[in-house]
Amino acid sequence: MTVIDCGVLVDGRATDPIRDARLVVSDGRIEAVGTQESVPIPDGHDHATYSDATIIPGLIDAHLHLQGSRSMNPMDWVTDSDTLCAARATADLRDLAEAGFTSVRDLGSTTGLGLRDAVESGDILGPRIFTSGRSISQTGGHGDSHALPYEWVADGTGISVLADGEAECRKEARKHIRDGVDCLKIMTTGGVLSERDSPNHSQFTDTEIRAMTEEAHRVDIPVASHAQGTPGIKNALRNGVDTIEHAFSLDDEAIGLLKETGGVLVPTLAIMHRIIEHGEDHGVPEHGLRKARDAYDEHRASIRDAHDQGVAIALGTDFLGPELVPHGENALEAELLVDEIGMTEMEAIQAGTRIAARTTPADDIGTLETDQRADFVVLDDNPLDDISALRENVQSVYIDGTPV
Repeated sequence: MTVIDCGVLVDGRATDPIRDARLVVSDGRIEAVGTQESVPIPDGHDHATYSDATIIPGLIDAHLHLQGSRSMNPMDWVTDSDTLCAARATADLRDLAEAGFTSVRDLGSTTGLGLRDAVESGDILGPRIFTSGRSISQTGGHGDSHALPYEWVADGTGISVLADGEAECRKEARKHIRDGVDCLKIMTTGGVLSERDSPNHSQFTDTEIRAMTEEAHRVDIPVASHAQGTPGIKNALRNGVDTIEHAFSLDDEAIGLLKETGGVLVPTLAIMHRIIEHGEDHGVPEHGLRKARDAYDEHRASIRDAHDQGVAIALGTDFLGPELVPHGENALEAELLVDEIGMTEMEAIQAGTRIAARTTPADDIGTLETDQRADFVVLDDNPLDDISALRENVQSVYIDGTPV
């Protein structure tokens, strides 16, 4: 049993922090939390004191890729070997943990399942991983490699597999479930980095989308959709998708569907910000630069509208590992939620904790409450005063009550 005292504690749920706070941790879970005056010190305990520090729940990146990428050229994602990718991703996991990310949702990789199991067994250090394995794309969709001959990619390319028609989509979902994924990732629109489609192009039919969501929901697995344009966002939500990733273009109907279905929006502002600011210097293909620039203003405006209308918004970066978007700087997303979207600092912290936890099948992460996992971050400065403290002032990180 460990008793941890701190100056300020943000529990991930309340609108106000607890001052002069105390956590009691036993067997990797929170046994008690409150003020030092209200929570007694039990017998036979270790005691850690962070009197000038702020403690928050462990951060969750609800959209990243554990592919160990070191290039922004999608063709390199196809040609890098899985063994090289896994080795690089192991280093990325360490960087994520040290940056305060205690759980992540990997939405498209060839390495996520193995990395998840290695973290769970304690063989490697890293955050708790929830993974979709490879994402599912239609032929010619966002997950296809359009410039390659079809016979080279018929079984999938890089971090995606291809499926067409209701039967294939249903079977591919079942194969993913058989592999032990924690969620499904599908593509219902084109995207920025795919060569020959547009973010506004809808992909997959209603029956194809519904086939995949039905299979996932039968075994209590959530479904995430890469969905950038309005029509593909609406198609996804009407056919059972649980989380919308990116959302460049949201009208009032799409926002209404998010609220009606209880969907969570993961805007991934950080990767768009980095592509716009520095993508040209880091090998982002010309078509990617052009499409990102065309979508940037509308993207931010759409997320502001969603926030103003009360949509649940989770922190997710779409970071991949290259120098432009390295794992370890993922808390940039929280800064953008404050600076670009208008969230309060508390709202941004909850986007990266309690709300991000809703995108996973777990019900015991994201807050510092009794019986929750003891995942938390000790910060030298208070992020309620300056949200950049999440990225710049991490002192200690605990996963399941153990410092990493």
